Amino acid sequence: MSDEADIQTGSESSSSDRAVAWLHNIDEKVNAMREEREQDPDSMVDKLIKFAIPTVASMVAGKLLQTVWNKGLDSRRSSTGNEEFGNGIMMAAAFAAISAAVSTIVTQLSNRGSQAFVTRKQQRHNRKSQ
Repeated sequence: MSDEADIQTGSESSSSDRAVAWLHNIDEKVNAMREEREQDPDSMVDKLIKFAIPTVASMVAGKLLQTVWNKGLDSRRSSTGNEEFGNGIMMAAAFAAISAAVSTIVTQLSNRGSQAFVTRKQQRHNRKSQ
C-alpha cells in the first residue's frame, strides 16, 4: 500500500512540477513581450498615423479614380450615343486592374511617407530630450 502511495505522490509531484514549469514558461513569454513593447519607439499616436494615413489615402485615391472613370464613361456614352458602353466584363476587368494598381501605388507611397513622418517626429523628440 505504501508503494502505491509513493507512486501517487510522485506523479502528483511531477504534475505540479510540470504545471510550475508551464507557468514559468508563460511568465517568460509575457516578460519578453512586455520588454519588446517597452522598447518599441512607436507611441500609440505613431501607430495610428502609420495605419490611418495609408488607409485614408488609398480610399481617397480609389474614390477619385472611380469618379474620373465614371465621368470618362459618361462622356464616352454621350458622344457615341450608346448607353450600354462600358458595361461589359472587359471594362469591369480593366477598371479592377487599374484600381488595384493605383491603390497599391498610393498605399506604398503613403506607407513610406507616414513612416518617414513618424521617424522625423521621433528624431526631433529625441533631440529635444537630450
